[in-house]
Amino acid sequence: MSQVSMFSSGQEFANLFVSSDLLHHSWFTISDLRNHPYLNNPILVKVYPYHSNGAIVAFVSSPTCTLQKEMVSSEDLEGSQSPFQFISTKRNPHFSVNKAAITLFASLLNELSALKEQLGNVSPLIITGVSLGGSVASLFTLWLLKDNNKRPTCITFGSPLLGDSGLQRAISERPSWNSSFLHVVSNHDPIPRSLISPTNVFAGSIPQSCIYNPFGMFLLCSDSDCSCFEEPESVLDIMMEMNLNSQHQDSRFLAFDYEQVLERLKDRVIFKGASQLFHSSVDQLQAGIDLQLEAIGIGGQQTSNMNPLRTKVKKRVEESFAKKRNAFDPGKKLNKMKESMAWLEWYKKVTLKEGGYYDSFKRSENRGRDAVKSRQEIVKHQRVLTKYWKTIVEEVENMPQREETTFRTRWLYAGTNYRRMVEPLDIAEYYMKSGNTDYVNLGRSEHYKKLEEWRIEDNPSGSGNDRRKSVCLTEDSCFWAYVEEAIINSKRLREGSLEEKENAREYLVNFGEYVINMIRSYSVSSEIFQPQSSFMKWWKDYRQDILSCLSSLPLAFYMENGDYQSYA
Repeated sequence: MSQVSMFSSGQEFANLFVSSDLLHHSWFTISDLRNHPYLNNPILVKVYPYHSNGAIVAFVSSPTCTLQKEMVSSEDLEGSQSPFQFISTKRNPHFSVNKAAITLFASLLNELSALKEQLGNVSPLIITGVSLGGSVASLFTLWLLKDNNKRPTCITFGSPLLGDSGLQRAISERPSWNSSFLHVVSNHDPIPRSLISPTNVFAGSIPQSCIYNPFGMFLLCSDSDCSCFEEPESVLDIMMEMNLNSQHQDSRFLAFDYEQVLERLKDRVIFKGASQLFHSSVDQLQAGIDLQLEAIGIGGQQTSNMNPLRTKVKKRVEESFAKKRNAFDPGKKLNKMKESMAWLEWYKKVTLKEGGYYDSFKRSENRGRDAVKSRQEIVKHQRVLTKYWKTIVEEVENMPQREETTFRTRWLYAGTNYRRMVEPLDIAEYYMKSGNTDYVNLGRSEHYKKLEEWRIEDNPSGSGNDRRKSVCLTEDSCFWAYVEEAIINSKRLREGSLEEKENAREYLVNFGEYVINMIRSYSVSSEIFQPQSSFMKWWKDYRQDILSCLSSLPLAFYMENGDYQSYA
């Protein structure tokens, strides 16, 4: 999709929404609910049938409700307000919501819990509300989105902004969430803009956590036309501009009547002047932006060149397009990753008699042109795989807990194989640099740690029927780092100070217990017993020194008796 079509689709969306019956049905339920007695209830909720198997859930707040700018942080959400903790992610752990909205939601929690169960397989499911009722509708929609099997559509009319940048990021980063919200805003309705101030647009000394930010799509309406906008900063700028241009504002906190707005727009032809987009001498993207701004009464052909809003919106559209174009899609790159893994599996097979692929990789720079060439090819695939899995881990860490668990389960097997295959090559590169020690604590990448955490959380006992796989790939991807540390400590045992010898002896005892446990559980590849491997070299070079501190341990008996020769 081009930048032009991506942006001009705002008018296409507006045309679609206005010409359909969805907005009118939603507003009808709100109008009907307004006629019900409040009976001291601050907010009303009612379910209306929609088509054959669908439903519209409408929320209307009492005229006595007051809107305040005060927010409640996610850390302070307790009791009846706590259902929204699932929104937090590891990379976006904090968010804030409007206090008045969350208080109204909490007052309905028991009723909404029962309603959530009743809605079950209802489809389509529309959640709607006006003013503060729209804010509660948004909260209820978020709660429904927690369950992957529910895909509601939320339509608000004249709703004030709901939360801060933390909430906006949590929703906008989930396309399936963000696309669930449509906010209808008239340029004569002051309530949607009541929580916006110039500090939103020109944020300076005020912390971002204190500033309201939009999410979802906004259908912005003027007297004669409308258009859809989604990019958050542009929505803020445009709503501020609409606020300045409006000459019919009502300062009272009364829910605006959107029936007349919808009736005026129903028969409008949104694409007036759209042919300008395709004139060869016109900046098509800028022309599309001008048409949308003109549709909602901002700027115009005479003054648009002087409007700095045009430039800002265009820049953000271009940035948004670039971000979507470069968005990471693990599925699309999966075949490329399989190809890179196949290369490493081939390399592991052909280097078995050279001591195994760990040692072959480590020594290849000193083994002639062909070995160097093969190593360069393997390094290329190693880098490709590492970049891919670092991105995967980052994406998963940024997901809500429910999505994270599902995604992790789906990719766990592939991630574990990658870690076991590639991390030994990183370990080899680490110890090739003179003076490097303690890879596990000083050199290990965070994404390997996360992949290992996922594996442990998925199978805490470490048990399972992967004996055959473990014989091919050593289960502990840090095994060779421990071997390198054993070599370093064996040198210290022979040549170090008294303190160094004592520490080295302790390490080697622990290492011996670790290795024999790996052998007994078939969790180590048979390649470690290849004559040229670093493990066998460690045993041969330091056998006497090792026996002085390991003679009573099972590993010493195992190696001395030659039992390893039948391990494979």
